[in-house]
Amino acid sequence: MKNLSHISRFALLALVVSLAACSVLEGDKIDYKSAGKAPTLEVPPDLSQLSRENRYAVPGGAVTANAYQAGAANAPGIPTAVANIGDVRMERSGTQRWIVINRTPEQLWDPVKDFWQESGFLLTTEQRNLGIMETDWAENRAKLPQDIIRGTLGKLVDSVYSTGELDRFRTRLERTPNGTEIFVSHRGMQEVYNNSRQDQTVWQPRPSDPELETEFLRRLMVKLGVSQEQSKIIAATSAPTKTATVSNAGGQPVVQISEGFDRAWRRVGLALDRTGFTVEDRDRSAGIYYVRYVTPNADKKEPGFFGKLFGSSSSKNEAPIKFRILVKGQGESTTVSVLNESGAPETSANAQRIVQVIADDLK
Repeated sequence: MKNLSHISRFALLALVVSLAACSVLEGDKIDYKSAGKAPTLEVPPDLSQLSRENRYAVPGGAVTANAYQAGAANAPGIPTAVANIGDVRMERSGTQRWIVINRTPEQLWDPVKDFWQESGFLLTTEQRNLGIMETDWAENRAKLPQDIIRGTLGKLVDSVYSTGELDRFRTRLERTPNGTEIFVSHRGMQEVYNNSRQDQTVWQPRPSDPELETEFLRRLMVKLGVSQEQSKIIAATSAPTKTATVSNAGGQPVVQISEGFDRAWRRVGLALDRTGFTVEDRDRSAGIYYVRYVTPNADKKEPGFFGKLFGSSSSKNEAPIKFRILVKGQGESTTVSVLNESGAPETSANAQRIVQVIADDLK
């Protein structure tokens, strides 16, 4: 019966997709209201939701769009577009975008948390001390064609409708001297057949979607007081990409970024979030991200992308893979290298793979 269910669901999905197609970001094409009802993926024990701390009360009153005036500015000589609305602006370098706002992380934590819950997600990770929150895996039901078949049968057969994709979003709030930088990174999974008979499926990682990240950043700006029209103008602003290349320094594989430390630090952090690493801690003054990797795959028998990359097992008893990512600026260029858990330079094949993954995301 289980196999027949898979066949029926995929057959029906193929039929409805052939009848109507839609673009995720055309109009209001994001609907995660069914979050928590989609097929669930196992949450690693160390990513379970933490208890809420009460010492971070949000000061001040509500922020309204009337308090802002539209404006946009492009800083000359800087390869990142910047658009400002009041105390909120969006910056971009290549496919990466983030919000810069003149408010403290303590002021922003609850509004950002409310934003994700209002968007239809549950939060599985809340780490105020690190400024990190992460949503559950959820299905974007807006990707399903709203054709005559589904419109007629609707709720009667809704359980067999599936996009075959799940999304999760990680938000990182990083304190700056003048406020906070907010980063949103997307991780995706897709359901694929795992045999030639096409009667069984498994969940596998799929590439991150920068367009989804941008759309949720835009909507978050609206939550923080920017109007819909202004946010769309800001999100459409583009900028050239600074290069990132893999090279060798003293026998150690490194990423060379043609940007100063501040910008490289932000971009490397977002690249780590996108590619499945969990930032356990960070020391900006020392330029170090303390990271580990947790396999996102739901099927315990099949290691995820990085599990295969690093040759790790999916066993729960195996210790997580931990590294330190060192970001070192030298004028208008920055070098990114990998250290082991003890802080010694990592020269193994794992280090080569890690710097390549980071460089690929920064392109």
